[in-house]
Amino acid sequence: MEYVAFAFGIFGLMAFLQTGELKNRIKKLEAQLSKMEGTPLYEARQDLLQIVRSSVGSKVTLDLKEDYGDVDIMMYGNTKHGANTILDADEDWVLVRVDTPKKSVEKLIRLEGIERIGKVTE
Repeated sequence: MEYVAFAFGIFGLMAFLQTGELKNRIKKLEAQLSKMEGTPLYEARQDLLQIVRSSVGSKVTLDLKEDYGDVDIMMYGNTKHGANTILDADEDWVLVRVDTPKKSVEKLIRLEGIERIGKVTE
């Protein structure tokens, strides 16, 4: 009976590892599709890029995708105690200054890591 439980444990571990690999492959395919003209992901990426470029120099709130989470942005940048300021942007990267109560830190964030951008009204 112990052998059956051991076999199911091994199969469960193998299935878990396969899902992690599939998740990475899906992320790579989405990144490739977002650079191919004519796809919905490309259009969404271009819209996001346009919003980011129009927000250079202004304070924003950033919602990052789960895999691209950043502690400084989540803890301070999106709260009343700090701010995110977009300094520069290109096709793949966004340079953000995160002002915390104690310091200012510049962060490079991949464009596909940004889920939503909101302007801060002061």
